[in-house]
Amino acid sequence: MAFYTEPTMSSRAATHQRSKSQALQQRAERLFPGGVNSPVRAFRAVGGEPPFVERAQGAWIFDADGKRYIDYFGSWGPMILGHAFPPVVEAIERAARNSASFGASTAAEGDLAERVIACYPAIEKLRFVSSGTEATMSAIRLARAATGRKIIVKFEGCYHGHSDGLLVKAGSGVATFGIPGSAGVPEEIAQLTLALPYNDLPAVEAAFAAHPGAIAAVILEPVVGNAGCILPAAGYLAGLRDLTAREGALFIADEVMTGFRVALGGALELYGIDADLVTLGKIVGGGLPVGVFGGKRRFMDLLAPLGPVYQAGTLSGNPLAMAAGVATLEYLQGHAGEVYRRLEATAGAVAEGVAGEAAKAGVRLTLNRVGSMWTWFFNPGPITNYEQAAKSDTAAFGRFHRAMLDLGVWLPPSQFEAAFLSTAHGAEEVAATIAAAGEAFKLSARQ
Repeated sequence: MAFYTEPTMSSRAATHQRSKSQALQQRAERLFPGGVNSPVRAFRAVGGEPPFVERAQGAWIFDADGKRYIDYFGSWGPMILGHAFPPVVEAIERAARNSASFGASTAAEGDLAERVIACYPAIEKLRFVSSGTEATMSAIRLARAATGRKIIVKFEGCYHGHSDGLLVKAGSGVATFGIPGSAGVPEEIAQLTLALPYNDLPAVEAAFAAHPGAIAAVILEPVVGNAGCILPAAGYLAGLRDLTAREGALFIADEVMTGFRVALGGALELYGIDADLVTLGKIVGGGLPVGVFGGKRRFMDLLAPLGPVYQAGTLSGNPLAMAAGVATLEYLQGHAGEVYRRLEATAGAVAEGVAGEAAKAGVRLTLNRVGSMWTWFFNPGPITNYEQAAKSDTAAFGRFHRAMLDLGVWLPPSQFEAAFLSTAHGAEEVAATIAAAGEAFKLSARQ
């Protein structure tokens, strides 16, 4: 089969001005706090001016001034098949002709649910929502109802959305801006969340010992992606699964980022782990807003209208999002072997190629990668938890990011966000990225 690939990066004048982006940014700052609708888009952590996107195709993004960039954040993960993937676009167009929303049940909801469940044995029933934040918030409520307990264990640097109880020592933008939590979260709620070091199983055992019969659930990103990419130590996930089962707490795998990204069945498949509840997002919506929470039938049947746990959403199961999700998962399921082999090979080539250029330039990096998500930490490493990741040289990363952007490569604008690529990235994009990195390390060293 053929994958869409844009032509190689064309030469561009170094003095090219993004006047339209600048004007759009000035307007945005009058309308939105910080000029953005999500904080990390402001580029405060890396400096420079954020381009305003006009369109994207395959592996490339085009800004309002006509400049193009190789995209390594992919709308923060969902664009696994590249931007404007034709089957997804066609599915959305067909669905839109019948109306953008009904607020009533459709067959497409069941079509997508069956595909999700086929890839995730841990999920026996599920609910669609509109965001990962909704999914994790609902899973936590369900876990508390199922156990009759209040306390939640999470891990430092893991981001599970911006609901009150999960912003304690969160990653993502919270880490990017150096915020320990968030104003507006009542202390009484924050006290119900225990934030522990990732990859430290004895710390979790100690928490259960200190709070006997009080911990409702342990929630984690099986592969951390919101403090940069941090992999689980050997036996860590299995140890958490055994510990929660022994203590009567639920094990919640937040695979909003890793779901369908690190494997067709996500991190649960990759590491051979079961879970009581699973949260998904990103790729499930094919680029449109979708979140999922699901799990064992005995827990999911506690939801209204069957049980006492209330959760609702007018746009849950939105027909456009369902259509995009079905088209995406249908393709992934039908071409899984080829897709994941290609992603692994391409991600390995670009991640290791850039790390090689860093070594040539005398820049000490740690590369953490699993499948098609990775981070170049400006830190000699190793990086196995958030405390170590937080010691990275964020100023050096910012210089590198600005240089790469000027050279036509758009990386996630934070040291603490994972990079992603798609099946649309090919040998030409890889070669151009590695060449740009070699130049960027030289440029950033002079700043």
